[in-house]
Amino acid sequence: MTDARPLALHRETVIEDWIDYNGHMNLAYYALVFDHATDALLDHVGLDAAHRDAAGGSVFVVESHVTYGAEVMRGEEMKIETRVLDVGGKRLRLFHEMYVTRAGAGRTRAAANELLILHVNLASRRTAPFPAAILEALQILKAGHDALLPPPEAGRGIAFERPKHP
Repeated sequence: MTDARPLALHRETVIEDWIDYNGHMNLAYYALVFDHATDALLDHVGLDAAHRDAAGGSVFVVESHVTYGAEVMRGEEMKIETRVLDVGGKRLRLFHEMYVTRAGAGRTRAAANELLILHVNLASRRTAPFPAAILEALQILKAGHDALLPPPEAGRGIAFERPKHP
């Protein structure tokens, strides 16, 4: 049986050092929090320190897109929800959503992050297939997450709207 809910594996609180000159969390720390959420997902499916030590395999992020929807302030707790969008062979595509809960405003989606990740043999520094058990765990998660509406930012690039010429 597959679960059609995003995984809620990571929470983190904004610390003073992450606040920038605009009085909110600096963009670099969104990436850090999303990276921590990625690590939580990897641990969840067995791509953890034991895997790195025993099998010599790890993952490298080769593309990352972050979109921002709301400010995150000092002391706020962020909850990250993670989905597996695609998986196959050596590749993994994840999508994270960051939420904060505010008194009077409820749950607010603050940011989103899409990642393209490759499984790598650390000895050769080349891509390598996921071990079968890890691939199966990721495929099970993907099957559940396929039942969800796709995130609107998924697959989106950065571009200006160009004016249409008559």
